[in-house]
Amino acid sequence: EIDEFLITPTNNYVNNTWAQLYRNIQQSNVIISRIDAVPFSDEATKQQYLGEAKFLRALYYFHLVRLFGGLPLLVKEVSSPEEAMTPKRATVDEVYAQIIADATDAIAGLPATYSEAQTGRATKGAALTLLGDVYMTMKDFPKAVTTLQQVTTMNYSLVSNYADNFDPAKKNNSESIFSVQYDAGLETESSNYIFVFGPTNGKVDLTGYNGNLGGCNIPTPRIVTAYEPNDKRKDASISMYDSPPNSAYQESAAFGGKIPFIKKFYHPPYARDGRANENWPVYRYSQVLLMLAEAINETGTGDPLPYINKVRTRAGLTALGALGQAAFRDTVAHEERVELAFEDQRWYQLLRTGKAQSVMTAHGIAEKQ
Repeated sequence: EIDEFLITPTNNYVNNTWAQLYRNIQQSNVIISRIDAVPFSDEATKQQYLGEAKFLRALYYFHLVRLFGGLPLLVKEVSSPEEAMTPKRATVDEVYAQIIADATDAIAGLPATYSEAQTGRATKGAALTLLGDVYMTMKDFPKAVTTLQQVTTMNYSLVSNYADNFDPAKKNNSESIFSVQYDAGLETESSNYIFVFGPTNGKVDLTGYNGNLGGCNIPTPRIVTAYEPNDKRKDASISMYDSPPNSAYQESAAFGGKIPFIKKFYHPPYARDGRANENWPVYRYSQVLLMLAEAINETGTGDPLPYINKVRTRAGLTALGALGQAAFRDTVAHEERVELAFEDQRWYQLLRTGKAQSVMTAHGIAEKQ
């Protein structure tokens, strides 16, 4: 339904997204509403916890406003059914104003780094990246530039091997700004991406166990063929499964019976119970560099090439020379697409660049052919 824009009011994915994000907002609001009554041994710890809660609330509302538009804007703990009702939906501008306020407060209260035992918590860099992303979405490119440039002065860098960003043995590296943390050692905190994403009939071959995989997020021919020749990111991101005859996947017809699947989150061997250890990247430093390059290009001041070329060089591609503003706009959009493929950024990129309708129309035509 979602892929074909035939969504109905009973679609569970839409309902679950709305409900889960508001549950998360309520949990953030509990902390924000009660924290002043809690004694702390030092003010910095209190501001850190408050900053984490506001960062998360901003992130949840940022997802919601892009997906649904105007929203019920709840910024205090809901303690009764009546309090869950708002007189009206807040406007998109009102929601963004709250997101910016929360992200700004989070920047002020969060530390730049944590001890190893606290790895995974939101940092000042994560809040700055979120705020920069918000400004990009609002097309306030001058503020996006000044915000994202602050991230480049912090202790982040690209790892030399692109695939290391997704290797569970190398998680939380210098490129990771904020990731959802998973632990295969704990049943309720493990990830399971290959079990959800892998081709349905590929479980034995890909994991060693009988049964079926989820078959979700199968890469389309358009993304498989989107990479430039010699782009190292393609092999790190996509692999092919030799499908048995009569596969139900339309994609297999385009690849001689093979089915592409997401390799980024595939790191065997796996335990029988399906527990995996991959984190989910929310923000990586490469995205900061590409957003910054895009924002500089849109302002028409400064040189965006050093930022995009760092990402391209790591991918094994030649550095770009000078381009006009329109040509660079298309180039950086393509770079963001392949750099961040399968990391849940593409739809939001299409929305903020105004390309969602044209790209999805072309996608629908390709599916019918």
